[in-house]
Amino acid sequence: MIPQGAKKIGPVTWEIPTSFKEGMRVPAVFYASDALLDSMDEKVIEQLTNVATLPGIKKAALCMPDGHMGYGFPIGGVAAFDPKEGGVISPGGIGFDINCGMRLVKTDLTIREVEPKLKELVDQLFRTVPAGVGCKGFVKLTKDDLREVMTKGVKWCVDNGYGWKEDMDHIEESGWIKGGDADKVSDRAFQRGIDQLGTLGSGNHYLEVQVVKKENINDQKLADQFGVGKDGQIVVMVHCGSRGFGHQIGTDYLKTFLDVMPRYNIKILDRELACAPFESQEGQDYFKAHICAANLAFANRQVIMHRIREAFSKVFQKDPHDMGMDLIYDVAHNIAKIEDHKIDGKTRSLVVHRKGSTRCFGPSRSELTGLHKKTGQPVIVGGSMETGSYLCVGQDGSDVTFCSTMHGSGRTMSRTQAKYLFRGEELQKDMASHGIYVKAVSMPGLAEEAGKAYKDITDVVDCMEVAGVSKKVVQLKPIGNVKG
Repeated sequence: MIPQGAKKIGPVTWEIPTSFKEGMRVPAVFYASDALLDSMDEKVIEQLTNVATLPGIKKAALCMPDGHMGYGFPIGGVAAFDPKEGGVISPGGIGFDINCGMRLVKTDLTIREVEPKLKELVDQLFRTVPAGVGCKGFVKLTKDDLREVMTKGVKWCVDNGYGWKEDMDHIEESGWIKGGDADKVSDRAFQRGIDQLGTLGSGNHYLEVQVVKKENINDQKLADQFGVGKDGQIVVMVHCGSRGFGHQIGTDYLKTFLDVMPRYNIKILDRELACAPFESQEGQDYFKAHICAANLAFANRQVIMHRIREAFSKVFQKDPHDMGMDLIYDVAHNIAKIEDHKIDGKTRSLVVHRKGSTRCFGPSRSELTGLHKKTGQPVIVGGSMETGSYLCVGQDGSDVTFCSTMHGSGRTMSRTQAKYLFRGEELQKDMASHGIYVKAVSMPGLAEEAGKAYKDITDVVDCMEVAGVSKKVVQLKPIGNVKG
């Protein structure tokens, strides 16, 4: 719905002023077409305007066009806090599956080569990459190993034979965020994380075989630069995160923050927004623990990619190098980053919360290196398993959103409603009739992910292109899917 008092301030930009709700320190800003905003539920508006009341928030509380109700913050929510002005850190603003993210792997294989072996390939991927609730990975870690994964992320994987050194050049923060402290992680989180490396999990997490079609290439030059510019080319996309490990860290510190907020005289409108000053001991402990979860999530996707390469090698009897199985990029969702952004003409170091949102640095950002310094940062946007996904790229205009854009298509209905309306077995057959072979651990889980449970992915990515934040490079169409 379009909230009363909202003002349209751009072609796809809506602002709710601070007068909307007592205590709002900054406006609430939505990026959405008229139709997308009209379809948003009232809870999203309530949540975003609540976020706008948090201490130290700068410029605006933001919601991307894939926004829908979340825990505390809406999913698709972005907010930046100034630590020098009492700015806070909040588990509800990061999400409990810390660094749930996307990874895209290219191949030099074509649809002509893969289609005859598609069923065999997807079945092999299903056997090779554990999926579903409670699944365990094949990597056996000691407690000391896990501590090292928490602090070194993908570097640990590469050092231990689960990847190529060059993979690290194509991951946000090189897959190794500095500053993690395993001593800030509870024993319960250790227990939940020690056997989860290399697992998809459940929910909306998936491993998908996709095809590039010439008619779906939006920018041929950029597609060629990223290595996905050939008609009929096969790529693989992975969506997963830190699983139960990250969830436990979020749960632990949510309780801590609820206990300490009175000490810091912090009052919130929703207990799901529990927070602490970023520079407080509790805030720093959570930030360091959340980095451990982010590094584990990067490592999780790295091991999954290693297993994907093994599965392709087994099916096609070729070395992964000979099949051109290079990593295009890996992006984080559900994370807090310390970044420099301009506020009122002055550069400030801010704690940027992205919950169900993707970093999208444009070419001018100093953090980017190599090819990305010329092109901007790749943005991997997951759609539904029926409609396809996008590879986009950040634009210099993204500074209006603290260099943030959408992370997916965004749900239009709850999982419960989707399971009521759809049947997994019927969905599986229907997708097969459209050339998409799906292997799923759970048929009710498959029903939750029906394409009709999501917004139109093209409408969502078009919105942020109109806003000058990110732009489309190529749409990727699914042909095979492994679901938890």
